[in-house]
Amino acid sequence: MRRKKTQTSEPLELNMTPLIDMIFILLIFFMVSSSFVRESGVEVERPVAKTASSKAPSVVVAVDSGNVIWIEGRSIDIRQVRTWMAKFRSDTPDGGVVIAADTMARSGIVIQVLDACREAGIRNVSVAAKNN
Repeated sequence: MRRKKTQTSEPLELNMTPLIDMIFILLIFFMVSSSFVRESGVEVERPVAKTASSKAPSVVVAVDSGNVIWIEGRSIDIRQVRTWMAKFRSDTPDGGVVIAADTMARSGIVIQVLDACREAGIRNVSVAAKNN
């Protein structure tokens, strides 16, 4: 007597298409929901102001307590700020600049940075402060 095989012995396959689709959807979600802000790369102690408001800047220029100017994690000489800002303005015409100065930084350096930004043609320049 012969027995008939009622079950097939083919291996089961796992369909990976829905898993890959879900990974791509999550990747797109995180790319769209994240904000890309250029940070100065140095930690400064900001002064407190009652009228301070939050803004999402395009670039942050930091002046630390030693009066060193930082843009995107690199220290810059005051004479290079204007050319850097002119390049930034050509790349991002509507971009804004936030100057984050330490409370111990000399105000003369902060004013020179502000002037260099305005001379480069950037009109949206503000000074960062902590909310009271």
